[in-house]
Amino acid sequence: MRLPDFEAWAIFAKVAELGSFARAAEDIQLSKPTVSKAIGRLEQALGVALFSRNSRHISLTETGRTLLGHANRILAEAEAAETEARGGTQRPSGLIRIAAPMTFGIRHLSPVLPAFLAQYPDIDITVDFSDALVDLVADGYDVALRIASLADSSLRARKLCEVRLLLAASPEYLDRVGRPTHPRDLEGQKSFVYTNTSAPGKVRLRQIKSGNEFVLTQTSRFRADNAVAFLPALAAGLGFGVFPEFMVGEGLASGQFERVLPDWEAPAIALYLVTPSSSLRPVRVTALLDYLVECFGQAEWVGCV
Repeated sequence: MRLPDFEAWAIFAKVAELGSFARAAEDIQLSKPTVSKAIGRLEQALGVALFSRNSRHISLTETGRTLLGHANRILAEAEAAETEARGGTQRPSGLIRIAAPMTFGIRHLSPVLPAFLAQYPDIDITVDFSDALVDLVADGYDVALRIASLADSSLRARKLCEVRLLLAASPEYLDRVGRPTHPRDLEGQKSFVYTNTSAPGKVRLRQIKSGNEFVLTQTSRFRADNAVAFLPALAAGLGFGVFPEFMVGEGLASGQFERVLPDWEAPAIALYLVTPSSSLRPVRVTALLDYLVECFGQAEWVGCV
């Protein structure tokens, strides 16, 4: 039986990651012709093209995108196995690909990355900021930060901290329309509706003391798929909305915003670190995970109001 061409699969993963035969060759310290021959060898063995090429750039074919997840797993497993064989003494190096929610990533992940990069000068990082749910394996990510109530999956997830969802408005708005005592008082009032959910405008609330539940149906004044877009309108007193605590915590603490119905709560979600299911991972990824656990395990915005 012919063994798989593991070297060609690993080179394919590197070329796809770096988007260039030349950059991949430089990164893995092989000649460009060697890299090109490895890709050609793999394409010939598979009977399909993995890249579309022209004189200026390359891009993955549909088959290439489908197979990339397998190639990434092969490369990651090999790197992790070598690290384990060396007793974990390998100096962390190489590229880490991260997926992070747009607002949280820019506000809270970006500020902590410089210290990590300074600590590990041989590690490079690529971050894709998006609220879309990415496929870690197929898209070649090493780790994702997710703020959600996670469903069961084949991925490995580590909970870092809870993220409260808070009803908020400006004091001026509440002075004008009155402070509600029950969620039904909010129905009919114009509000800000976050659309990147399975049921936009539906908010399940539970009264903390009694345990009674109520599903609030919001009346939309402003709809968007990123809640940070609502903050200027919130500050201007144009309505109320439901926000993660990290987004409005400072404003609540300063008095710019005010909690609405503080004796009611939405179902808790959490901040998770999510990685592919393999128990073996490159040492650079382990270093990042340990660092992020330290950074976000006791986030400054948790329980600030």
